[in-house]
Amino acid sequence: MSGKTPLLVSACLLGVNCKYSGGNNALPPETLTALEARYRLVPVCPERDGGLPTPRTPSERRGERVVNREGEDVTEAFRKGAAIALQTAEKAGCRLALLKERSPSCGSGRIYDGSFSQTLIPGDGVTAELLKEKGLAVYGETEFVYETNTK
Repeated sequence: MSGKTPLLVSACLLGVNCKYSGGNNALPPETLTALEARYRLVPVCPERDGGLPTPRTPSERRGERVVNREGEDVTEAFRKGAAIALQTAEKAGCRLALLKERSPSCGSGRIYDGSFSQTLIPGDGVTAELLKEKGLAVYGETEFVYETNTK
């Protein structure tokens, strides 16, 4: 293992096609290069790891539950994926996480309200909430500092 700080990262931000639509949310190449220079990247996709297919019906959080657009309760898959993400973080020694904003799993600080109307509300996705409870610092892709100079 390298001496770099381990960073848990939403796999979709690294270009993995695990987004609900089957695509990804890849960060710009220069951002990925800066991350790789400074961190040992530890990818996770809680939704896929929790057993949901790719592509999949979009889901949003409604209080403690997660429901997809068809009205199916998928909370257990989200909880399972969150537990796997936590195990991955602990095994890799991650104390930091860079997660996809607004996601019902990975969103930190603001997520969609469960109405599928693109309305944002204060809150965390299932995985972000669990990681924070366990003491990890969780950041979204627009709030993370990507510079490679540590001075």
